[in-house]
Amino acid sequence: MAPAGREVVRLRVVAALESGAVRTYRQAAELFGVSERSVGSWWRACRGGGREALAVRRRRRPGPQELISDEERGTLFQAMADYTPEELLIGGPLWTRALVAELIRMVTGVVMAERGVGTWLRRHGFSPQRPDRRSYRQDQAKVDAWLKEEYPAIAARAKAENAAVAWADQCGLRSDTAPPGTSWAPKGQTPVVRVSGRRFKVNIMSAIAARGALYFTVFTGKFTAKTFTTFLDRLARQAGRKVHVIADRHPVHRGKSVTTWLAANRERVELHLMPGYSPELNPDELLNADVKRHVHAARARSADDLAHETRRFLHRRQNQPRIVRGYFHARHVRYTLE
Repeated sequence: MAPAGREVVRLRVVAALESGAVRTYRQAAELFGVSERSVGSWWRACRGGGREALAVRRRRRPGPQELISDEERGTLFQAMADYTPEELLIGGPLWTRALVAELIRMVTGVVMAERGVGTWLRRHGFSPQRPDRRSYRQDQAKVDAWLKEEYPAIAARAKAENAAVAWADQCGLRSDTAPPGTSWAPKGQTPVVRVSGRRFKVNIMSAIAARGALYFTVFTGKFTAKTFTTFLDRLARQAGRKVHVIADRHPVHRGKSVTTWLAANRERVELHLMPGYSPELNPDELLNADVKRHVHAARARSADDLAHETRRFLHRRQNQPRIVRGYFHARHVRYTLE
């Protein structure tokens, strides 16, 4: 194994012992395919001298133009793809330029400035990106089953029945939420946005279809079974045909009242629940984000004012089916178009 690869293995072994993922040298050795003696040596070295003691000593460097060899570069990129800095005992959950520089230094012995790291990463096809969030409670097996079996079966049934498929979700807007976005201003002079200072909230229940249709209701009360079934009834009437509604596993969606209503309206509406803790699979989440980005709840003077602004924005989106269709082309929900 190349020195860079050995460096990553040492960091992973010590990280596993520190986190409690493995409890003995033997378990660590079996898990990572190394000897118990090596595990013990690395652990004692790290306890006595920190991460620096795990560094692999190098006697040479590659040529003058590229100080990091192709083999070492491959190891670095693989480590960044497979692990977070936290898992390698370097830092937090995100790969910043500073932490990439630290990884490069520890794995290859090459010292790079943060600016140079950014240039180097861009040269090799990397870019700074906002990470997606995933719940620890998400069941990947259920997600895979949804993508490969359950959703394709729903889409096939809807096509055979000449029915529509609508993706539904609910969200809320609060007046005490900070205004979205940023504003340019002189350094040291933070810009000020005037807000009402009062606390109130409106809720939105919406559904979208891949061809650009948008259905919604805005209300100030709690989200209840009555609210949901009323929305489903209106959705079916406006669609003019049977609708297969896909939603998350909110307790209201699984309640007895909703189940009873669906049984009585099975020819008009069929509800399908997505895997738990998987909002990224629902295109309607992108509409929610769009609403929160453009409706400035903090500037509303009352709940009625906020409800009015929210309805006005959603009516505008109803007349912009091109934008609604665009939600379905985001990377995580593109499967809905296949």
